[in-house]
Amino acid sequence: MFTKQELLQHRSSVDQLKKQSSLSPQNAEKLGQSIASSWQRSVSSSIPKERLAAPLLSQNKKNKSSLDLALEACSDELSHIAEQSSMVIAVGDVGSTIIWTASSNQMQSAAEKVHFIAGGQWAEDMVGTNALALSLKTQQSSCVFSNEHYMESIHDWVCYAAPILDPYSKQVLGVVDLSTTWKKHNTLGVLAAERCASIIQTALIEQQRQRLYIRAFATPQIIFNHKSLVLTPRQVEILVILALCPNGLNLENLHQALYGERKVSIGTLKAEMSQLRDILGGMLGSRPYRLLADVDADFLSAEQALDAGYVASALQLYKGVFLSKTESPFLCAWRDCLESRLSDAIFKTKETDLLLKHVAHFPEAIDAVERLMELFPSEHPARLSLSKFKDVY
Repeated sequence: MFTKQELLQHRSSVDQLKKQSSLSPQNAEKLGQSIASSWQRSVSSSIPKERLAAPLLSQNKKNKSSLDLALEACSDELSHIAEQSSMVIAVGDVGSTIIWTASSNQMQSAAEKVHFIAGGQWAEDMVGTNALALSLKTQQSSCVFSNEHYMESIHDWVCYAAPILDPYSKQVLGVVDLSTTWKKHNTLGVLAAERCASIIQTALIEQQRQRLYIRAFATPQIIFNHKSLVLTPRQVEILVILALCPNGLNLENLHQALYGERKVSIGTLKAEMSQLRDILGGMLGSRPYRLLADVDADFLSAEQALDAGYVASALQLYKGVFLSKTESPFLCAWRDCLESRLSDAIFKTKETDLLLKHVAHFPEAIDAVERLMELFPSEHPARLSLSKFKDVY
């Protein structure tokens, strides 16, 4: 625990740092590089100074995500933690929009006042520096203390957050945040947030036992009942098509989507479907053909991220070309649409660190290279390296 005097001194030093027009490397290190960088991004986001609460997004959810289902299973345990610790706990999606909260009596009014509730949009470009957005940005646990927050209405808070990872893909699914008043700041706060993330991840494992995982970016992979399945390329394509068509397809339409005008018999497709039904143990329906298991797919998550405007999340998911060897006319057309949407998002973003990270993981992303060349001044040292990428690809 910290003494009240120590906490007051920290608040005072943060106030002094905020008054500087720019932070020296030494002061940025004193504050913490992640907080200092977040401050700079917050200033450049032109957040209205009079904003005292997060914007609210109406919760019009259609299908429940794996995170939603996990929260249903462990909500009582998480609520108990919030009540016992006199805190408010919140779970946010990959764009920092809160999807679930539970609050102690002590924090409920304060949480409602600043919209730290379901639907509250806590993205950094909406409310500035905060623990939810920072954990998602860094993909690490974080603590934001008192006036380290950008929005003045939460200067009385201290917030601890930890990312929630998919147990199998290790992809970030969201973030959990524990918050209380700054006078109760505790060095164990981050550990408590990590414990909450672990509870949610355990619930994810339990509710994913009859779940089908499809990875179609870069190297395709299918996981069912915690086991990686060995499938033919055609069988992988069939599962991807059915994941994209949740209402199912009859045999003729599936044949057209898979083979197009190629001269492949209906009998060949029937044989593939029979093998798939044996492998999936009854999780493949017929008349029409459809997947009966819950599906988690990287390409569906990327599409949903773009729909929600979460460009960073979409680019993190895009680890390589979607089914690069497919000849399916349906899948080729879907891939073209997704790549067009990603490219459009890339040319609209101004986040150079996001684009650099994308190019580092996916050097063929010429659109990201071109956008970086537009954003960087002519004398920027990165331009030479980027021009080499452009020449190679």
